[in-house]
Amino acid sequence: MSQKFTGVGVSAGRVIGSVRRMPDPILPPADGAPLPAGSSAEAESLRLAEATQAVAAQLKERAAQATGDAQAVLKATALMASDRTLLKSATRLVASGTCAESAIWEAADAVATQLSALGGYMAERAGDVLDVRSRIVAELRGVPAPGIPDSDQPFILAAVDLAPADTATLDPAKVLALVTSDGGPQSHTAIIARSLGLPAIVAAAGTTALADGDHVFVDGIDGLVITGPGEAEEHLAATYANREALPEFSGTGQLRDGHRVPLLSNVGSGDDAQLAAAAGAEGVGLLRTEFCFLGKDKEPSHDEQVAAYGAVFAAFPGRKVVVRTLDAGADKPLPFLTDASEPNPALGVRGYRTDLSSPGVLERQLQAIAQAAGEHQAEIWVMAPMISTASEAQEFAQLAKAAGLATAGTMIEVPSAAVLAGQILQRCDFLSIGTNDLTQYTMAADRQLGALAELNDPWQPAVLHLVAATAAGAQAAGGKPVGVCGEAAADPALAVVLVGLGVDTLSMNKRALAPVAAVLRTVDLPTAQRLSQLALDAESAEAARTAVRAQLGELDRFGL
Repeated sequence: MSQKFTGVGVSAGRVIGSVRRMPDPILPPADGAPLPAGSSAEAESLRLAEATQAVAAQLKERAAQATGDAQAVLKATALMASDRTLLKSATRLVASGTCAESAIWEAADAVATQLSALGGYMAERAGDVLDVRSRIVAELRGVPAPGIPDSDQPFILAAVDLAPADTATLDPAKVLALVTSDGGPQSHTAIIARSLGLPAIVAAAGTTALADGDHVFVDGIDGLVITGPGEAEEHLAATYANREALPEFSGTGQLRDGHRVPLLSNVGSGDDAQLAAAAGAEGVGLLRTEFCFLGKDKEPSHDEQVAAYGAVFAAFPGRKVVVRTLDAGADKPLPFLTDASEPNPALGVRGYRTDLSSPGVLERQLQAIAQAAGEHQAEIWVMAPMISTASEAQEFAQLAKAAGLATAGTMIEVPSAAVLAGQILQRCDFLSIGTNDLTQYTMAADRQLGALAELNDPWQPAVLHLVAATAAGAQAAGGKPVGVCGEAAADPALAVVLVGLGVDTLSMNKRALAPVAAVLRTVDLPTAQRLSQLALDAESAEAARTAVRAQLGELDRFGL
């Protein structure tokens, strides 16, 4: 008998295939198992240190071969594998007579429990600790680390959720679609699935019942998983498979009536920037400078930063590159900058606020950005994350101008900043809306938590009203520019709404450029404004999405 499961579609696509489940996790060692016969605590400590170093090296090697979101995730996980506190705790247990496997298992469990108790982003890091623990124990045992199953035939991957390191190595040639019972629309799993163009559904309760070999239909557009698909599902999958090919992005984003909407790309490294430029991106709307800091236990030098930023600037001579200063904290802790003991890091010292607790890091970063800008031909704009007040915007703009950077703006991620957009723009030059965090803070819903996935949706009318308020503030300030660089910009239907609300530019992963451009070219500005009003008037995210999509026939044509 057919079963239907409902989740959140986070990456478009309709496919039918056989399920392969993530393999069983590494079994835990016995509690407090003693040192192996004939071994010493010193020898066992050395074995543990070598295993930890090997896992960190493996993750760093995979990071070096990845780009963009995948690279950032792998670097962060490698940093967790190199955590000195974790290794010291495990080594103390070895010194007391516990074998390496039991010691690292117990030490990691204690760290993960502490992180889980903190909630929010830090609870998400607990999963990373447990993933690293399994990899270290597998290394100690000489067995394969947990990971995505191998198969001669393409398959639909089903899991509770994926560890970041596994998500980052998904192969679209092998994995037809991804279904998880946990996770949220802004989780690592969702973000990387979108960047790969892999049909994906998260927060699909009950899909833990799916077993290897089950024949299922996955609808990443409507968020449905159906076992034993019938003719209707086969028709939908066939229609998607035979969808019209998207035209290549011409390098000029615009509406049907010629209204210009520059389409930029979000990047996280020089290699990423080169790929975005090759895809036709009109510039960079978000350079995540964390790539220069992750995986380090101390602040990178001035020359290291200049070289890293310069590699991005070189890819876009004469084009705009918007640089976000270091967004440390919350899910991106840095040992030399952030306090891991904060009770609620998502509402703590993160982003621009780290300049209060660790003055100097931001100023030195701005100086490095300015030098790199002087060595290349790109048009450099710089912006600060987590700005909450007009005075903070003014302070940042003064720091940027003092470093020699002419164009300074702020991120709109906090509802207070959206409400006061006009005041903020009296102190700076532009705004960029980070819809991921703006949604999280507006709806008071942890963006990583699957149980709150329905709330954590950028189609929420409350979020769209704040986008509209931001655009209205920009108009009141003389028409200063407003962009969107959150994941919302990569949704072709939502992109139309954002333009209708008054957003000037959209920045997204490079894979989204062609579909967003294709759909924007099917509407004129009055139509976009009419559809944005439909979304604003809706009572829920689902109602807003449904109302707008029903007016955009090109979505079905292109399988979006």
